[in-house]
Amino acid sequence: MEKLGLIAGGGGLPVEIAQHCQRSGRPLFVMRLKGFAGPDLAPYAGAEVGIAELGKCFKLLRRAGCEAVCLVGNVARPDFSALVPDLRGLAALPGAILAATKGDDALLRFLVHEFEKEGFRVEGAHEVMEDLTLPAGALGAHAPSERDRADAMRALEVARAIGRLDIGQAAVVARGLVLALEAQEGTAAMLARVGDLPEAVRGKPGAPAGVLAKAPKPIQETRVDMPTIGLATVQAAASVGLCGIVGEAGRLIVLDREAVIAAADDLGLFILGVEP
Repeated sequence: MEKLGLIAGGGGLPVEIAQHCQRSGRPLFVMRLKGFAGPDLAPYAGAEVGIAELGKCFKLLRRAGCEAVCLVGNVARPDFSALVPDLRGLAALPGAILAATKGDDALLRFLVHEFEKEGFRVEGAHEVMEDLTLPAGALGAHAPSERDRADAMRALEVARAIGRLDIGQAAVVARGLVLALEAQEGTAAMLARVGDLPEAVRGKPGAPAGVLAKAPKPIQETRVDMPTIGLATVQAAASVGLCGIVGEAGRLIVLDREAVIAAADDLGLFILGVEP
């Protein structure tokens, strides 16, 4: 089993991957990104590295015997003028800045290519942990009604459309009406905007209406950036009166699956996976 170098940002996904490797017996070395990786990763063998210290990162990964890497977790787009790169990072900086002008996806593809140039095989989180993504069908006790399924398909259609324009990954539709589109603010902020709409438009607790859809962009490098939902997503969707969440089977990561299913069942939400 190849030793995995986990390039870890913030959030719960890096911890889930580390725990999975520990359970499955896969050797692991965690590169904790300064300012992003959480304290839960401290017990695992590894080191801390700045996001522009590519030379240090590559050197430590090789010294640890890593052949594959997995880049996971939340990392904010950097202020390039404030970075303190090492020599290898400095060599990559002009290309990274150019890629960033084309969007976050282009920047991530550039970063993946840098690791591949150094001889590392890049694995997606869903490849490391095969049961991480949404399966086809209903996940949990609730299934969509005919009206809800229509909203779900419409929301997915809209999410895919904005993805083709490299705008965002998510959309909310209720009774056929588009309520919100995700851009740079992220899913949580988009759902907060839905909560500011009149309840007659979006539904309300006790009389929910509307579906959140998340879908990857066609150009998205899903090995390092796949749409994700977690417990907070389910709770936020319910709090603004939605009745469900939909995504593409195999192309939406479900964090903390047991807690997500339990919360969705308790709150009356469906979670639906459809074939891409």
